[in-house]
Amino acid sequence: MIILFGLAGSGKGTQGKALSEIFGWKWLSVGQVIRNTGVYDKITNSGKLVPDEEVIKLMDKQIEKAEDEGFDVILDGYPRSETQAKYLVETKENDLDGAIILEVPKEELYKRLELRGREDDQEKSSIDRRFEIFEQNISSILPLFEAHNIPIERVNGLGPIHEVTGRLINVVKQFRPDATEQLSDVNGGEIEKSYGE
Repeated sequence: MIILFGLAGSGKGTQGKALSEIFGWKWLSVGQVIRNTGVYDKITNSGKLVPDEEVIKLMDKQIEKAEDEGFDVILDGYPRSETQAKYLVETKENDLDGAIILEVPKEELYKRLELRGREDDQEKSSIDRRFEIFEQNISSILPLFEAHNIPIERVNGLGPIHEVTGRLINVVKQFRPDATEQLSDVNGGEIEKSYGE
């Protein structure tokens, strides 16, 4: 199990989907899982987070389903809090191969989010609130992972999408030497060409 962290607009979704295609794994985005329920729009559009207990239940169900189907998992943006991280470590520590943090300057993130055009990306105050929450939470999640010897790598998220994907492939192979690529061309298939799409 690989975990992708990053601020909103950093490319977690685009890169998570790309890696799932390349390695034949299951991409599970906490944001997508929450949006798919249609229940929490008011909370997410205000820049707030869905309560931990509800997120844990939602993601636990999706992870279990993927594993039952025989998939390795790429977690996109989960865990989002120390509580979620503690639960994940307690229940899945032996399955956690490593965490990757996609790093992109905030000036670039604002541009990407404007292009993306999602409702929860339109208010700068909402975006700033999401950035603030992420930074607070990651500062408590990473020490927990380090204490359990879960590898953490930071990856530059700037540059053409296929170049960032290449960097991530190298880190995934570092975490999982047994991982084999299923696509020879990371620009092919349905992989997105723009972070704004």
